[in-house]
Amino acid sequence: MYDVIVIGARCAGSPAAMLFAQQGYRVLLLEKAKFPQDTLSSHYLHQPGVALLAKWGLLDELRKAGARPIDRQSYEALGVRLEGFSLPVDGQRTTYAPRRFVLDPILARGAVAAGAEFQEGCAVTDLVYEGDRVVGVTYTTPGGAEVTERARLVVGADGMRSLVARKVGAPMVVERPRMTCTYYSYWSGVPANFELYERPGRWIALAPTNDDLTLIMTYFPQSEFAQVRTAVEANYLEAVRTTAPELFERMSAGERVEQMYGTGAQENYFRKAYGPGWVLVGDAVHHKDSITARGITDAFIQAQTLADHIGDQLHDEAALDVALKRYERDLDDNHYSFFQGALNVAELKPERHTEMIRKLVGHQELIDRYFSTVSGAYSFDDFYNNELLTVLDQS
Repeated sequence: MYDVIVIGARCAGSPAAMLFAQQGYRVLLLEKAKFPQDTLSSHYLHQPGVALLAKWGLLDELRKAGARPIDRQSYEALGVRLEGFSLPVDGQRTTYAPRRFVLDPILARGAVAAGAEFQEGCAVTDLVYEGDRVVGVTYTTPGGAEVTERARLVVGADGMRSLVARKVGAPMVVERPRMTCTYYSYWSGVPANFELYERPGRWIALAPTNDDLTLIMTYFPQSEFAQVRTAVEANYLEAVRTTAPELFERMSAGERVEQMYGTGAQENYFRKAYGPGWVLVGDAVHHKDSITARGITDAFIQAQTLADHIGDQLHDEAALDVALKRYERDLDDNHYSFFQGALNVAELKPERHTEMIRKLVGHQELIDRYFSTVSGAYSFDDFYNNELLTVLDQS
């Protein structure tokens, strides 16, 4: 019998398995894919995510894997341009946007090094119950055999369409409509930092990634998804041309080296986080529009928070229940402002905040603080302080 079974070995599952194994628990980590395997992603690691990788001893491996360092950010909309970068978190200011077929195996290797048992190519098909308590899982191996394993706690880190959430009937606690759809690809010969461009109804994001390639993403209103998907490349290029003409010129000198990727399923929700014998992390418990690229960083934070709250109390029924309640409360405390912030950006209406942003020009410290509110290095409450209000009143 395992102490913990984690379903899903990507950005939430592998860190959770690693952290539980480091606490001395016997951990089974199951993943239906066979690594390395890509997945849809906004790629970007904000400073808190980089800081956790450093804390976990995995940052050097990510650097050696060739993800280009990022140390500059820009945002441009309606004639206003800001340049700067987020403040550091635990000494980490440089960020990265790694390919997922690079990042996810690094995280899984971290779990194995900590003592977790990792099995890939395994599809979980059901949960095992005793009364109303989840006590294990049933899964099929790559060879087709059906296996049942038991555990004190089953962690669902299995994404937006979580089987664990479905099987336990985890209800939506917060649910909002889809806001955007996105398409992206990878380009060679297009130098970039972390760059954002916006006009009404369009959002462009790009960042350097592995193999000297640049990720270039376009966002459209969800209402346009049916039309955009009929001519993806044409709509993608037109969005860049009309939103960021200078970037379009750079792209004209470069080359798209992979197919177009995208989705219209940008769900926005919080699910019930836990129940008897189970808990959800990452996209399984909380998903928001990818336009602010918070998914990977938030998954890291949730894994760390869950492991910290449980600590050595996994086998103490009352203490475990208290720990899971605290974890659920922290989801709201730590992530709701970013959730609402992402939805605000996903409205694709820059005119609502351009005047405030215009007044930041010439105040570099405030610009860096503004970028820091998106990264999580600075709270929204701290940003809207007397210094900012003075600048806004004087401008």
